[in-house]
Amino acid sequence: MNQGTPHIVLAGGGTAGHVNPLLAVAGAIRDIEPTAQVTVIGTAVGLEKDLVPEAGYELDTIEKVPFPRRPNLYMLRFPAKWKRETAKVRSILETRHADVVAGFGGYASAPVYATAHKMGIPIAIHEQNARAGMANKLGARWADFIGTVYEGTGLKPRAGADVERVGLPLRPAIASLTKRIGDDRAAVRRESAAQLGVNPNRPLVLVTGGSLGAQSLNRAIASSAADLLAHAQIIHLTGRGKISEVRELVTASAGADVLTGIGPESAGQGDYHTAEYLERIDLAFACADLVICRAGAGSVSELAALGLPAIYVPLPIGNGEQRFNAEPVVNAGGGLLVADKDLTPQWVHEHVPDLLADHERLAEFGRKAWEYGIRNAAEIMARHVLQLAEPSK
Repeated sequence: MNQGTPHIVLAGGGTAGHVNPLLAVAGAIRDIEPTAQVTVIGTAVGLEKDLVPEAGYELDTIEKVPFPRRPNLYMLRFPAKWKRETAKVRSILETRHADVVAGFGGYASAPVYATAHKMGIPIAIHEQNARAGMANKLGARWADFIGTVYEGTGLKPRAGADVERVGLPLRPAIASLTKRIGDDRAAVRRESAAQLGVNPNRPLVLVTGGSLGAQSLNRAIASSAADLLAHAQIIHLTGRGKISEVRELVTASAGADVLTGIGPESAGQGDYHTAEYLERIDLAFACADLVICRAGAGSVSELAALGLPAIYVPLPIGNGEQRFNAEPVVNAGGGLLVADKDLTPQWVHEHVPDLLADHERLAEFGRKAWEYGIRNAAEIMARHVLQLAEPSK
């Protein structure tokens, strides 16, 4: 370690799914060891280019070096590009006097893992998905510690590596909410309901397909508005450009007078609250009795950590990665899993009103989700990274 001060380089980025856990661990490292020097290697095109400096960390950038997946012209250019970017990484790690690197997946991680290994720098990895990506599969060959959100991620650690299910390092707003609801969930619900303009004493269903929305969720839920409103109020986050269709379907099902927006000014105006996006999603989580959503790794981990019952509708593309994200918490009794093709207005009519009416079943889903969830992942991961920075390691 450099003169008693740990120098830690975190690597990763591209999407919020990589950047948010990275920043959560960075914050936990500083909380545990305020003298630690923490910097980040990412790209100039991912979300990290804005989020990392905004969080108060220096960002060193390299170019994306995706692995070639098929024979093409890029495959011929890849070796030279890899050599160039790993040379750049070596310069960064030397300049930053790195004692340890911790990678979170994404394009920036692979050249960092390879270079740190050659330089003899300890490596920690965090894998948030149920099925690991290529960068972390590469890094696992050399990592000293691997922290995962799920068991059985497909990573093949080297002999002697420490592997642990640590959970997902939570965003600050979500981490704070887990503590507050642990102290007094009812009080947090009342405060949040006032800010959203919803009734704190009436059950609430949150529907979200992420920032882009999910057309299948939107259509199935909005078409079932009358059925659902008999049991609960709705917050429906439609995604960009999709709110008009949702409002039309709600109007056809339950009438235009049930529609309203989100915010204090909408209180008492209707029970079907719509918006394209909600910056303070933590407020909606604090009020929700049931969440209907996609099954991204971040969403599943956050809902479990909060003890929220959910109906997960995995994105029907790729190799079914989202289904693998949701299966463990569903198998633990924390919610339901429904295939995208099966989420129809008929399915909603046959299942959701009965679930909302069964308060004990909903409460049991919540208890099981809470038991499965991990709320201190950032701290656990940070302590492992700091331990690797010690000279004895």
